[in-house]
Amino acid sequence: IDTATFLVKLKESKELPKTAAPAPAIYNSIYSQAKQQGESLVVIAPSAKVSGTVRAATVAAQDYPGLDVRVVDSQTIAGNLASLVLMADGWAKEGLHADAIVNRLDSWITRGRIFFLVNTLEYLQKGGRIGGAKALMGELLQVKPILCLRDGQVEPFEQQRTKKRALARLLEIVEEQCPKSPEAQLCVMQADAVVEAEQLASDLRTRMQISSIPIYELPPAIVVHGGPGVLGIGFFVA
Repeated sequence: IDTATFLVKLKESKELPKTAAPAPAIYNSIYSQAKQQGESLVVIAPSAKVSGTVRAATVAAQDYPGLDVRVVDSQTIAGNLASLVLMADGWAKEGLHADAIVNRLDSWITRGRIFFLVNTLEYLQKGGRIGGAKALMGELLQVKPILCLRDGQVEPFEQQRTKKRALARLLEIVEEQCPKSPEAQLCVMQADAVVEAEQLASDLRTRMQISSIPIYELPPAIVVHGGPGVLGIGFFVA
């Protein structure tokens, strides 16, 4: 299911949908082909603290003795995960061996930063991440929490009184922490917030002097927790 279809269903649903880890069987065709061709595999998975993908990939590898499989816990999600995958793909095409690729990934993983804000506290409340009374009070006060990914899991960073101030704060965070270089892999992430994401990316290009800042549409497995209007930034520090 794509994000657009999921958003329609999410807005209509009275109950919060649940996510599930991928089955180990989805790796069978990839692992089988790699073993036949004598290739090494580097599997870059979402953070093990928020997804069962690391475990699924590891369990699947047990059925292929002799196959060189490196399952890497990226300790991240979304745009930063995409950046790691794209970089690793480039290194592989340059001819780097699996050992070198994993070593490079390990050095990048600890430098990753993700900050994001949600448009409403409703989905955090439905998911049991914030109390009902606090959610109601937050909506009345227009409190907009800024969340971050720390040590592979979602943590509160700070909160702003308005959406406008929260967006401005995202820009400040990038200016404070992100290197002014394409090597920072700066990206914007969104779901049902295309206009805001495009404006955020435009502002960042000007302030950070980085010409290319990709905008990624978040998948349902993330949108279910953040809700419509979730907007974030990802990058890697020096």
